[in-house]
Amino acid sequence: MFSISKFFAKSNRLLASSGAVLLISAAMISTAGAADIAASYDSSCAACHDSGALNAIKKGDSAKWQQLIKQKGMPALVKSVKSGMIQMPAGGLCEDCNDDDYRKLIEYMSK
Repeated sequence: MFSISKFFAKSNRLLASSGAVLLISAAMISTAGAADIAASYDSSCAACHDSGALNAIKKGDSAKWQQLIKQKGMPALVKSVKSGMIQMPAGGLCEDCNDDDYRKLIEYMSK
């Protein structure tokens, strides 16, 4: 015999477990994205931004990064990275970065 209450109980359990899977998946993707940015930083930006070589703002110097972001704006900073600057080669040593990657790298360095 068909029971509506049993049907809804099973449906609610299925929805709850599906929601949990979605949350875990989103967290894994977010962590993977953060790991990718950290790896990109290590293989490109770190060459100068870890030590401050060539007057590069050091990673983690939030005050200077926030001042620069406020002064120039993120779109202009991304454009500067892409085209290069006197001390920094075009692309900032990241050969496969896109605009979103550059934005994430700037945000990563500013924290």
